[in-house]
Amino acid sequence: MTQAFDIVLVGAGMVGAALATGLGRDGFSVAMVDRAPAPGFDPDSVPDIRVSALSAGSERYLQNLGAWDHILNMRATPYRRLAVWDETRHPLSNLLPPTANRVEFDATRLNTPHLGHIVENPVTQHGLWQAAEAEPSVTILAGSGIAGITRSEEQARVVLENGEELAAALVIGADGAQSRVRDMAGIGVTRNQYGQQAMVISVRYQGPVQNITWQGFYPSGPRAFLPLHSAGSDDPGESHASLVWYDAPEEIARLKSLGNDALMAEIQQGFPAELPQLTHIEGRASFPIARQHAKQYSAGRVVLVGDAAHTINPLAGQGVNLGFQDAQCLQGILKEARRTGKDLADASVLASYEQQRRPANRRMMYAMDAFYHLFSNRIPPLHLLRNLGLGTARALPFARNRVARYAMGIDDELPAIIRQLTARLPDLNQL
Repeated sequence: MTQAFDIVLVGAGMVGAALATGLGRDGFSVAMVDRAPAPGFDPDSVPDIRVSALSAGSERYLQNLGAWDHILNMRATPYRRLAVWDETRHPLSNLLPPTANRVEFDATRLNTPHLGHIVENPVTQHGLWQAAEAEPSVTILAGSGIAGITRSEEQARVVLENGEELAAALVIGADGAQSRVRDMAGIGVTRNQYGQQAMVISVRYQGPVQNITWQGFYPSGPRAFLPLHSAGSDDPGESHASLVWYDAPEEIARLKSLGNDALMAEIQQGFPAELPQLTHIEGRASFPIARQHAKQYSAGRVVLVGDAAHTINPLAGQGVNLGFQDAQCLQGILKEARRTGKDLADASVLASYEQQRRPANRRMMYAMDAFYHLFSNRIPPLHLLRNLGLGTARALPFARNRVARYAMGIDDELPAIIRQLTARLPDLNQL
């Protein structure tokens, strides 16, 4: 027997679960399919190695979905300051003031209580599943992936690995960078592999929970600190954090091979002096860094969101925030299509989604690539340029803060002068 829905959404991670919840709230009947079982949460567990910096805009979106309170009832750490500085020393550094290579954003100066929250990915996902379960028109089908998709002029049919069959007007692929939905729809990607890998290390440190997240830039890549929650009564006076170390693959392999004590010593020596004293390493993982973009966001009755459509350099932690923006955009477009009586998979409907999201995602890819290449080298002119850039950001707090409010989802629009500049960026259709 075939179950009929308005929409079959494949992939119940953070972006997929958010979109399923939002569509359910708008009255669509949605089947949310995922091979993995429902996520759980253990308040006594150590932090998951996977964390994200959720922007203020994403927080507002999660509040609207009814998920944010669930997340706060588990674990979420607000950060009120964000700092970036250049750790590369060069003779040209002596031409600039000592503070010229550093810029800091402060929530107080942006007239907001915080800049965002650092949240473990499974916590965000669990909160969104709880919100999805509260929507009567959302059916969660966990424990089985998809085996095939067939499309006709009238509908799409999805066959699950357990043999169940689903029919819908539209299939949404939210199943990540290695999307099976994208492959089944015949949508290709462009992919660029960076010469670096990222190592994520879950640690405990001595001291209270910090309210700042920072990145120090080295020629081999950035090294970042993301604060997490207190370690509690079992480890009094200590707090959890997530560290990110970007470097060449062979150096990451060497670091991963070290024992905890040796790795901790390497981190204390290799990270900026701002890093607090570490007391314990709780987990580690590494992954290659790549930029990937689907050649198109839809085909027939299939449309892509989040990492299924695009992945970017994780330099500024914008991946999940971009995915949430995809979800909000597609939800609004589908709601309007239903109001006007259009087929949800009408070519004009899905083209409207791509016309809005592809340029925004492409601009963020371009910005992260430019930032990556500007900072990951020792070339003297670029070294001077990036220090001048950071110094200019310090010297122009009004413009800096306006851009920061937009980037963090506090304001809906960039300042007019910045909009004019970004409109002149090169056409990156090949990305």
